Order: sequence, then C-alpha cells, then structure tokens
Amino acid sequence: MRYLFITFSIFSDILFYIAKGELRMFKQRQTDMLNGVIWKEILLFFIPIMFGSIFQQLYNTADAMVVGNYVGKEALAAVGGSTGVVIGLLVNLIVGLSSGATVVIAQAYGSNNYSSVKKAVQTAMSSSVYIGAIFTVIGIIFTPWAMNMLNVPADIMDYSVLYMRIYMLGMIPTMIYNTGAGILRAVGDSKRPLYFLVAACITNIVLDVVFVVFFHWDVAGVAIATVLSQVVSGVLTLYILSAEDSAYYFDIRNLHCNMHILRQILMIGLPNGIQGALYSFANLFIQATVNGYGTNTVAAYTAFGKIDALFWNYSGALGTATLTFIGQNFGAGKIKRMKQGVWNAIGIYTVGSLLITALLYFHGDYICGLFTQDAEVIDICVQMIRQLCVFWPVFVFLEIYVAATRACGDVIYPMIITMMGIGVLRIVYILFVPSSTVYESLRIFPITWVVTSSIFVIYYFQGSWLKRSIQKRNITVID
Repeated sequence: MRYLFITFSIFSDILFYIAKGELRMFKQRQTDMLNGVIWKEILLFFIPIMFGSIFQQLYNTADAMVVGNYVGKEALAAVGGSTGVVIGLLVNLIVGLSSGATVVIAQAYGSNNYSSVKKAVQTAMSSSVYIGAIFTVIGIIFTPWAMNMLNVPADIMDYSVLYMRIYMLGMIPTMIYNTGAGILRAVGDSKRPLYFLVAACITNIVLDVVFVVFFHWDVAGVAIATVLSQVVSGVLTLYILSAEDSAYYFDIRNLHCNMHILRQILMIGLPNGIQGALYSFANLFIQATVNGYGTNTVAAYTAFGKIDALFWNYSGALGTATLTFIGQNFGAGKIKRMKQGVWNAIGIYTVGSLLITALLYFHGDYICGLFTQDAEVIDICVQMIRQLCVFWPVFVFLEIYVAATRACGDVIYPMIITMMGIGVLRIVYILFVPSSTVYESLRIFPITWVVTSSIFVIYYFQGSWLKRSIQKRNITVID
C-alpha cells in the first residue's frame, strides 16, 4: 500500500507539471499554417493529433482489454459492443459540434481578428458545459431503452446498462476537453491536447487495473475509471484556457454565449455533428444485426472495433489537421496554398493508410489475441479485419475533401452527400438485403466508402462550393 501511495503521489505531480507547462517536453509550439513547407507543417501538426486520437481510443480499449482478460467475454461484449456504438454516436456528435468552433476560430485567427477569437472561445466553452449536462441527463434516463432497441443479448444486458449509465456521468468533462482541444488546434497548438490525453489515458489504465484486478468492481470499475480520466483531461484543458492571458482566454466565471457567434458555430458544427451521429446511428443497425449472431460474434466485433480504430484515428487526425490548415489559409485569403495543402494531405493519407492496412492484414491475429484468448472469437475477428481493411485507402477522398469544404464553411451539401451515401445506404442495406452471416452484413462498409468517395470527388472538382464560400465569408483572395 505504501508503494501504491508513492506511485500515485508521483503521478499526481506529473499531472500538475503538465498543466503548468514546466516540463521541457510540454512547452507550447504553435504550428505556422500560413507559411513554410506545406507537407511539413501539416505533418508536424498532424502527429500530435494522431497520437492524441490513439490515446483517446485507449480509454475504451483499456476497458475492453482489462475486462476481457480478468472478467470474461460477456463483460468484453458489454463494454465494447452496443455501448461502444452508442458512445461512438455521442463522440461523433460532440466532435462534430466542436468542429464548428474550430472552423470559426481558425478563420478568425488566420485573418488576425483576435476580438472575434476571444468571443468565439467564450461562447464555445460555455455552450459545451450546458450541452454536456443535457447529454448526461438524457443518457442516464434512456440507456435501458437504447440497449433494448439494439437487441443486446440477455447475458450482457445488465453489464451494458451499468457501464453506459456510469459513462454518461463524464459527458461534461468530455465536452469541455473536445471543445477546448478544438480551440487550441484552431490556433495551431496540437501538442497540449495530446499531453492532456496522455495524462488521462495513464489515469484510466492505472485505475482500470486497480478497480478491476484489486477491488473486483468488474464493469463498474472500468466505467468509473473512464469517467475519472475524462475529468483529468477536462480539468487540464480548463486550466490552460482560463489561466493564460492570450487570444483564446476563457473566463470560467462567466458562462456566457454570444448568440451571433453561437449561430455561426452551430451552422457549421451542427451539420457536422448530425453527419457524424448518423454514421453511428447507421452503425447501430449493423450492431443490432451483429448482436443476433451471438456472444462470440459480438465479442469479436468488439475487438475488431478497437483494432480498426487505429485506422480511423489516423484518418480523423489527418482530417482535423487538414481542417485547421485549410481554415487558417482560407481566412487569410491564401487560396492557392489552401489547394496545395489538400494535395499534400491526400499524399500523406495514402501512404499511411497503406501501411496500416498491411500491418493489420498480416498481423491481425496477434493483435486480436490482446483482447481475448478464446480461439473462436479470435478467428471471427481476424476474418473481419481481412475483409474490410483492404478498402480503407479508398476513404482518402472522403476524409480530406470533406475537411477542406468544411474548413471553408461549406457544410450543408457535404452533410447531405455523406448522410445519403453512408448513413441512409447502410440502413437500407441492413433492412432490405438479407444476410446469412456476419461477413455478409459487413459488406456494406466498403460499398458505402466507394460510393460516397466517388460522389465527393465529383463535388470537390466541380468547384462551385469554393466560389460560394469566398463570397459568403467576404474573403479577399491574395494569391
């Protein structure tokens, strides 16, 4: 017990120094998006976001690994099956909403309008608190109904409801972190959001082991650990935003929203949030179908979801980096540099996606073994990986072109394209195309990637979206 106390004392000191920025490795470095070598600036900005995404994914992955190895496959299915899809829906909605603040602030920052930056920061952070509280109440009340609608197997129902209800208690700090991280990235700081996630992830892993292995709290233990780790990232984010006299200062004592700026944020963030939520909503139908194949398949799909998240974290991180790069250059009127940035991002994306695909295709069995020792579950998981990973590189056009159009404020048409090509098409397939195996059900993923990416290539090169955005934002083109 004495050594455990010493460990936690040292760990708390590390968290303090992260917040204070007193360790050399945690010094701020804002990337200059408006000047320099394009691919290098995007890559330097992208790498911390990528690692941040990985650490964020480790929240739920650590939960799955601990309960899968120390509790059982029923607990594994509970913390990552239907609950994972619902959590994904919420996270996509939250990230979409926070992207509205990122775009508004990036454009204002790129045009040196620091007064608008401060107002947008105050509005975005204040609204995140209110929205997080609403999500918490709704989530706690409707969790049992949601699990029933998803056809969760009876042997994991209680675990699933318990995990989900505890998880929902962390919605306010989750909103605070995601919004605050979007603000820091909008001004070119992608490092400190990473450091906060590292601290939160370490907290989560340590508490997972303590609560499950030593206290035997099972699913409740990993849920509590996740909430406490979310509090860590939220508090660190608040500390930085409220302690610095800068363009992005947040007055925590004054939770006030500027309605004009809030409308600007919501006009960009809400379509993005709806789009992301519809992705997950469509995946709920797929999850419900997977649930019908039994606990082994649900457990395999849970492990697969954690593994393929490696690619989606890479994809989303590069999309976020592209969003910020395009947003700042669009606000500064550097349209030529903006277009060059799109091509550079596509090149980076393609190389990385091919490497990840090769890694998981040939070594997926080893990675599946990290989650469970059940041979049947591992075999199903490996087949899922090999069926889908070869199509991941196709997603490049959708991720990068969506980020580019969003960054310029064009959100409605991209939302419609992705809603129809991803969300509606998946739902129609699941409802009307009969499938006798889980692998037949999962075919809809690559179908929607190919269809929607093809449509978006046509939309991007048609070009009218950029003319509309320049006119609407009254941008003065300087190159």
